[in-house]
Amino acid sequence: MKIATLNDGTPDGRLVVVSDDLKTQRFAGSRTFQAALDAHRIVPEGDAQPFSEARCTSPLPRAYQFLDGSAYVNHVELVREARGAQMPDSFWTDPLMYQGGSDSFLSPREDITGDVNWGIDFEGEIAVITGEVPVGASREQALGAVRFVMLCNDVSLRALIPDELGKGFGFVQSKPACSFSPVAVTPDALPGWKDGRLHGILHVDLNGEPFGRTDAGVDMTFDFGTLIAHAAKTRRLAAGTIVGSGTVSNKLDGGAGKPVAEGGAGYACIAEQRMIELIRTGRPVTPFLRGGDRVKIWMEDAEGQSVFGAIDQVVHTAGQR
Repeated sequence: MKIATLNDGTPDGRLVVVSDDLKTQRFAGSRTFQAALDAHRIVPEGDAQPFSEARCTSPLPRAYQFLDGSAYVNHVELVREARGAQMPDSFWTDPLMYQGGSDSFLSPREDITGDVNWGIDFEGEIAVITGEVPVGASREQALGAVRFVMLCNDVSLRALIPDELGKGFGFVQSKPACSFSPVAVTPDALPGWKDGRLHGILHVDLNGEPFGRTDAGVDMTFDFGTLIAHAAKTRRLAAGTIVGSGTVSNKLDGGAGKPVAEGGAGYACIAEQRMIELIRTGRPVTPFLRGGDRVKIWMEDAEGQSVFGAIDQVVHTAGQR
C-alpha cells in the first residue's frame, strides 16, 4: 500500500491511498495518517482521482517523535574527520541517535530557508514509521513494528554543528525542520525491503546534475530493527514514531567513495564530498547550499518508476554574498 497526505489547510492534512504508479488516489476512511496508525487500519473509499505530488505534505506533517540514527557509519567517520573529531570504536557496534524536531516537517516541495553562513546541507536518508513498540523490544519485535517506509531530507546546518555538539548536549539549532517523500509505502510493497534494509539506488540531484547514486541497502551497519530496538531500550515508542537511517553512504573498495562524475556512487550530502576533496587536495571545494540551489531526492523501481515520489526543494538564503 502507498499513502500520502494532502495539504487541506489543517495541521494534519487529509490522508489518501495512492495507486502503485502514483497516478491516482482515493480518500482514506481515516481523515489523518496518525488516526489511521492509531486505528491499525487504512481503508480507501470513493472513486479514484488524479494524484499530484505537488499537493502533498510530508506523510506525517507532524509526529509524536522523530529519532534519527547514523546507520551508515562510513558517513559518520568521514564527517567527524572533516571537523577534526576522532571516532570511537564503539560507533561500529552501538548506534548513534538523536531526537529531532517533529512538531512540524517541511513539505516535499517546500523551500529550505536559512542563512548562507550556517553551512546549509541536505542529507538523503531512508526513514520508517512505526506502530507501537514496547519498552525493551527485541530487534525482531522492533522490525515487526515497521508500518511504512519513506525517504527523508534531513537538513543540517554544518557551520553550527561543532559549537553545538561541543556543549555536550546534542542538536537543536543545527537541525532545522526536515522533509519526507510525498508517498510512504508499506514494506510488503517494496521488493527491495530485506532484513530491515531498503535495497535500491537513492538518487540525489543538485541543480539538475547527479550528485549521489548510493545504494541504501549497502554499507548499512545497523538495520532498522536494530535502530528501533535501540530507541526503545528504556521507553515505549508510540504509533507514528519516525526513525531515520542517517545519511546513506557507500564505500568504494573498502575506502571512501568517488563522485558520480568520476564513475562513483557519489554522496547523499555535501559534507561527504567536501571531505573527499579535503583528503585528495587538502581543501574542500564544493560549497554548501546557496540561494537558488535545487535539491531533488527520489528512488526508482526496476522499471524506472518513481517509488515514493520526489523531494524537490529550492533553497532561499539570507546573508548571501
